[in-house]
Amino acid sequence: MSLLKRHVIFETNSILLTIGILFVVAIGGLIEIVPLYYLKSTIEEVEGMRPYTPLELAGRDIYLREGCYVCHSQMIRTMRDEVERYGHYSLAAESMYDHPFQWGSKRSGPDLARVGGKYSDDWHVEHLINPRSVVPASIMPGYPHLAQRELETNALKANLNANRIVGVPYTDAQIENTIVDLRAQTNPDDDNVDAFMERYPGALVRSFDGDTDRVTEMEALVAYLQMLGTLVDFSLYDDKANLR
Repeated sequence: MSLLKRHVIFETNSILLTIGILFVVAIGGLIEIVPLYYLKSTIEEVEGMRPYTPLELAGRDIYLREGCYVCHSQMIRTMRDEVERYGHYSLAAESMYDHPFQWGSKRSGPDLARVGGKYSDDWHVEHLINPRSVVPASIMPGYPHLAQRELETNALKANLNANRIVGVPYTDAQIENTIVDLRAQTNPDDDNVDAFMERYPGALVRSFDGDTDRVTEMEALVAYLQMLGTLVDFSLYDDKANLR
């Protein structure tokens, strides 16, 4: 009873109650925020993560431009049903080079965090041109214009530079060879493929849309989709006991 009486002064005085709330919230905020100033990073780096190649980065920009994030998320939660449907739950490090991240808040279509390698390049091209040709019940609009548009590369080098400014560890060599690397990734016979692979270990090298005469927006988007979820060896992070 005595403890309840001590609350009376706050419960009967709105100004004191407001001050008390602000005081408690301020303490909680400081406890949450102050430790962050002593941490170099809140994200644990994992083996395999690398910056996007110029082609993948261009494809990601097209992904954003076309609003793909509105219907597709790239974050698999630790719920068992999500893991069984989409694959290993998402790691924070997988988004460390994303500006902005693509976690999403709505799924009209499936999560794409593990879509890389799940389908062939031809499937992706057909799906983007006419979704119902491969998924009859799909409500996704078609994007046939991507196959017709040649990829614009004038601002791509500046894009890599901008990403480096916000923390993506692009090297001088990677930025200097932006266009060279883009061409090399789309042509296995290119003389610069070996140098490209040294700069971007594990990157896929091939014509992603079957058009060997030019680099299209379709090719860039398919290259981006095909690398999603493929950089990390998830067997090292298998922790099914923590699934809810």
